[in-house]
Amino acid sequence: MAADIIAHEAHIVVVEDDGEMRTLIAKFLRQNGYRVTGARDGREMWETLSNAPVDLILLDVMLPGQSGLDLTRALRAKTRVPIIMVTARGDETDRIVGLELGADDYIPKPFSRLELLARIRAVLRRAQPIEEARLAGAAGDRILFAGWSLDTRRRELTAPDTSIVDLSSGEYDMLLAFCEHPQRVLTRDQLLDLARNRVSDSIDRSVDVMVSRLRRKVEPTDDSPAIIKTIRGAGYMFIPAVTRG
Repeated sequence: MAADIIAHEAHIVVVEDDGEMRTLIAKFLRQNGYRVTGARDGREMWETLSNAPVDLILLDVMLPGQSGLDLTRALRAKTRVPIIMVTARGDETDRIVGLELGADDYIPKPFSRLELLARIRAVLRRAQPIEEARLAGAAGDRILFAGWSLDTRRRELTAPDTSIVDLSSGEYDMLLAFCEHPQRVLTRDQLLDLARNRVSDSIDRSVDVMVSRLRRKVEPTDDSPAIIKTIRGAGYMFIPAVTRG
């Protein structure tokens, strides 16, 4: 039921310069209940974003003018809208850079329509308030650690200096997974599962990239207190004690 609701409400922008490919993807997604707008390049993408709410962007890396990577960087400076990068198969560099810049997932070409649909549904689910956050609301909407506050109702992270720190949906899910399992070693596979991150051809570096992005936000300076510790050969540990407020 929830997946059906998400599908019928979601507006997806398909940014693809190949007209035939763009049309085929749009037709398939519409057949599965999504509202779709096609865009040939970054200019058309920005026009769509300025004129209508958008729930997800399917963004090809190879575009005329600004590349998909450039657009991902620009999008993350302005919005949290989920992004799925479309990359050439085997081009790990684009995938890693895309995740570093804030993409929520990627899918390599050529891809099956069913895999595309599954990835879109998974990313949209992660972008919604998840069940754990709703349950946490009964005991308090805020998770507190080392002076930080994570609001699970608003999906909002507040720094010790009271500034708001922007999180992508993937970063939020990863941080929530750490907060729900503090002071415990978590393997990369466990983190992928806990954060609901379905990465094709699952690679350990996808977790490392997400952790690196989180560290830059919760450990912004060299003298910042350590929050996430690398356990060599095992995984990662969230160091602070966690309380709810």
